[in-house]
Amino acid sequence: MSDRELQRLDFLKAAGLADALRVPLAGDASTRRYERLTTADGRKLILMDQAPAEESAVAPEDADADQRRALGYNAEARLAGGSVAAFVAIAGWLRERGLSTPAIGARDTAAGLAVLEDLGDDIFASHDRDLQTIYGAAVDALAGLHETAPPRVIEADGERWPLHRYDALAYQAGLDPFLEWWPAFAGLPVPSDEARAEWSALWAPVIALGEAATPVFVHRDYHAENLLWLPDRSGLARVGMIDFQDAVSGHPAWDLLHLLQDARRDVAPELEIAMLDRYLAARGPALDRETFLHDYRALAALNAARILGRVFARQEVLFRRDRYTAFMPRTWRHLERDLEVGGLHGLKQWFDRYVPAENRVAENRS
Repeated sequence: MSDRELQRLDFLKAAGLADALRVPLAGDASTRRYERLTTADGRKLILMDQAPAEESAVAPEDADADQRRALGYNAEARLAGGSVAAFVAIAGWLRERGLSTPAIGARDTAAGLAVLEDLGDDIFASHDRDLQTIYGAAVDALAGLHETAPPRVIEADGERWPLHRYDALAYQAGLDPFLEWWPAFAGLPVPSDEARAEWSALWAPVIALGEAATPVFVHRDYHAENLLWLPDRSGLARVGMIDFQDAVSGHPAWDLLHLLQDARRDVAPELEIAMLDRYLAARGPALDRETFLHDYRALAALNAARILGRVFARQEVLFRRDRYTAFMPRTWRHLERDLEVGGLHGLKQWFDRYVPAENRVAENRS
């Protein structure tokens, strides 16, 4: 039995859950583990397990760019490193605003362990009907959150966590791994210094758009596998939220583009347009429609490139997690469309030169 399992057993015993039935839940691309706990009286709970040693350091509140680079990817990209303290604080803050997040039971944030309310399995990704209702509720939840300026620090349920700005270094840290991992995955040559310099210059205006907008609270991973439908609750609370520990303050389009250009699920173009219209109507004069839609397309292109490189190709090359190849064609379609309609012609030409169509499919990997 591993030392970590002994730590889990001690934690569950202290929480009065030593006899609970434990069933592992499907994992994702992170180092977190989840188990569903069922007690003798039939109650269901979730054990969150995030071993702190498995993640690189996170950024201190006052760290500059050089300090963040020295600390590693989590600090550069403004990630929470799976911090249970971040999850607890943000969950409480969102619940205070009438949204549904798992209530927290026993916890040991230093050890990376917590018992959570079980919100069930009715994720948005399991729905193929009445999408106007469930996606409309998810968009309304964002619009409501975005009406209030985000705090610099979130404090709730006895925890404190900085809500960092999603800044240029964070965008670049997520974007640049494409230059390493997609060539490694697709059997392409390593990009030249000239190609890398052109890549940075072409993305710079898009990153500037991301930084320039009035910031809002950004969940950061707001998609159909992290949202649960809770029809027995009312209003905005019908949308259950998980996996928000990496939240930042940033551009109001960021969560919308994750929801409406989901890498893991098809969202019909007409639904995407309807939900963008719904969001803009809710925000009213706070946003200029033309500017917002331009930013949305440009940032969606950046996000697609980020996902293809940093997430999907890297997971495939390093860990042979073959499930991600199924998501690649959809993500390439998102990227290609956004480059076209977003007016990003220089970037389109870059991809056509250095990642031709035949190297954008899983079958051509080395």
